[in-house]
Amino acid sequence: MKHRIAGFLLAAITYAQTTPNFEVASIRPSNSADHRPLFDVQPGGRFIAKNVSVKRLIEWAYGIKNFQISGGPGWIGSDLFDISAKPESSANADKVDLMLQSLLAERFQLAIRHETKEMPVYGLGVAKNGPKFNDAKESDPNMVDLSKRPDLAGRGGRARFTMIRRGRLTAQGGDMRLLASELSNFLGRTVVDKTGLTGTYDLKLEWQPDENQVVMFQALGVPEGFGAPAPDPLGPSLFTALEEQLGLRLDSQRGSVETFIIERIERPSEN
Repeated sequence: MKHRIAGFLLAAITYAQTTPNFEVASIRPSNSADHRPLFDVQPGGRFIAKNVSVKRLIEWAYGIKNFQISGGPGWIGSDLFDISAKPESSANADKVDLMLQSLLAERFQLAIRHETKEMPVYGLGVAKNGPKFNDAKESDPNMVDLSKRPDLAGRGGRARFTMIRRGRLTAQGGDMRLLASELSNFLGRTVVDKTGLTGTYDLKLEWQPDENQVVMFQALGVPEGFGAPAPDPLGPSLFTALEEQLGLRLDSQRGSVETFIIERIERPSEN
């Protein structure tokens, strides 16, 4: 037993020494009247988050969805924070995710356990008449006016982006894995890409969200439209819109889903 404990402690120390950390991190309660969340990883790896809950931070850090997380007190989904964190040296997006995991463990005392469970999922497949979209080409015009989005327009070449509004999805140069991931957010259930389509595509989808999807949009901080007309109240459901507009379909299935159980978490330590 002593050897086991010593081995566990050595593994924990090794993990602490090898996991990257932010050099400086400021965490403050948000006092903004605008509660829309903002995440930004700047060049070099500086991480900025505003109006974000700890639950959203966990989602970002571990690359998971809200419905995969269970446990923890209610404040992890309601209290909002502003975070500014700077790495010691330049870091890419993957390293920033690891540093954010370290930040959650050190400043929020987060302890999280992984389990894989058999749960209901959706399989995303091609409908009977085939897909209703084409491969994206560099010569294609932009799907939306990017004159007010220099962050997208200035990337060089034809921009790849995804824009989400309540009842609307616009993806320029997106793939099926991206679409499945976004559909998972809207439906509160894992969506598995089974289309067999491996290209990148321009996708536009419009539907009338049901009550559960509206709740999901609100939890994600998705805006209603920024001046765009509201979805048609008599418009199609998400399932119907997928088949009619994109030639895709969702089928209920069961599959293995990774879940994350919060075993311990505390309010953040002072800066």
